[in-house]
Amino acid sequence: MHIYLKLNEDEQPLALDVQQGMTHEMLARRYSAQLPFPVLAAKQNNMVVRLTEPLLEGSEIEFVDMRNRTAELIYQNSATLIYIKAAHDVLGAVPIIIQHSLNKGIFTEVKTPKPITEAQVTAIRDRMEELVRMDLPLDKHIVSREEALKSLVEGGMTEKIRILNASPQLERVKYYALDGFKDFFYGTMVPSTGYIKKFELKKYRDGVLLRFPQPTKPNKMPAYRNEKQMYNAFAEATKWQNLLGISYVCDLNEKIASGDIKEVIQLSEALHEKSIVQIALRIVREGKRIILIAGPSSSGKTTFARRLRIQLQVEGLHPLTLGTDDYFMERSQTPLDGGGQPNFEDLDALDVKLFNQDMNDLLSGRETDLPTFDFISGTKRFGLRKTILDHNDPIIIEGIHALNPEMTPDIPDKEKFCIYISPLTQLNLDDHNRIPTTDTRMLRRMVRDHQYRGKTAVGTIREWPKVRAGEEKNIFPYNSEADVFFNSVHIYELAVLKKYAEPLLWSVTPEEPEYSEAARMLRFLDFFNKVDDDSVISNNSIIREFIGGSIFVED
Repeated sequence: MHIYLKLNEDEQPLALDVQQGMTHEMLARRYSAQLPFPVLAAKQNNMVVRLTEPLLEGSEIEFVDMRNRTAELIYQNSATLIYIKAAHDVLGAVPIIIQHSLNKGIFTEVKTPKPITEAQVTAIRDRMEELVRMDLPLDKHIVSREEALKSLVEGGMTEKIRILNASPQLERVKYYALDGFKDFFYGTMVPSTGYIKKFELKKYRDGVLLRFPQPTKPNKMPAYRNEKQMYNAFAEATKWQNLLGISYVCDLNEKIASGDIKEVIQLSEALHEKSIVQIALRIVREGKRIILIAGPSSSGKTTFARRLRIQLQVEGLHPLTLGTDDYFMERSQTPLDGGGQPNFEDLDALDVKLFNQDMNDLLSGRETDLPTFDFISGTKRFGLRKTILDHNDPIIIEGIHALNPEMTPDIPDKEKFCIYISPLTQLNLDDHNRIPTTDTRMLRRMVRDHQYRGKTAVGTIREWPKVRAGEEKNIFPYNSEADVFFNSVHIYELAVLKKYAEPLLWSVTPEEPEYSEAARMLRFLDFFNKVDDDSVISNNSIIREFIGGSIFVED
């Protein structure tokens, strides 16, 4: 049987003769010495498949590891199943709720009568390690809808029953079995427990934190940081959900079906506005004048900064809004990346000395000649923005390095107020299948790229790993510097984005390397009802920054 194996992106595929019935796992083991990291799955003709799947005649094969987004989720799904199985072995059939991302992992709730103890978490971790050493198979089973429903009823899996009843397109249902324990996961798994070499289990607050390696360093556990602000932001999101009566996708779908979605949209927008008002009042109360805003891609920073500016104006101030892009170094001084191309992402690309001098001059009431960066000539232009501020007026600064202390070393800390913004997704499919924050952001970016930049879904998906690598280096390490977190997610937004994103994702063809990721996104969007009429969304909404119609973004 003939196949073509692509070991490296820059090399031509190898033409191989392999034995009929050979699996991707067997092939991966044959070439393991030539691969930089452990293989978790494979791309067969641009579609991600389990390693247990047999090779097909004439197919092109590419191995994927943790650096691939789908493979990263495969690792997380598999570790989660092992964790749930271990918890049941140690504690009995107690409900486990997979909540949200936190500290390079997932925060979970264990519904024991009393808060889970350190000793119990240690016992679960020991059992997980034992399951990994045993290298037990994670067997995939496909059953009829009726058989799946029977199993879910027997297991008391209420949310899984709801989502199955609400998904008539699911005629066949997938579940995974581990040592007699079975659970329904909508993602893919590794072949066996032995693949999950690295994880960390920690008691955190009243729950348990399951942590994983990250795509940038697949063979190393990331350092632990106590992300109290992030945890509190998710806790606030839970309160918002309770107020809106939406905790799972089925709740949202029912609101759409009943016609109550307009009220949900209005309430969600009102909660955003309330939060922005509270932040503005705190800035005024504390007399802060340097307002620093940072967050990952597609967080809604532009809209947030302008809405915050309006609320500060309501309090009688006259804020100045600045972006750090005007402080790029001259093109001739721009640092280069590993490929010899200009690197505009790192802090070295900015004229930090001039930025600090200008901000201190403004704080002191001196007239300041602010630069305007000319991206065509690659130089800063002066004389266009001579500015002076009143003694108490603040400066709102948005930029990827805004929370990095090295961006503002000469500005007194007493003047700074740091805001971290991100859509902290809390809406899950069911108790064990969550929607990653990263997916929400990528859908936002995809729709915006198409609306404002003429890009295809292929272009957005292709760029996303580089975007995430930049965030890991320049943004995420500094979120602990924030005085406040702003959760820019709208609980209804995936149902709105679906209308715009689906046609873009459908346009990705099987011949393109990005096909598997587009297919994965389409599968989870399939669980959402679509909001066709989004006219009720106000023109100052963060969502308008992506779908169009924003008063803050030029069409």
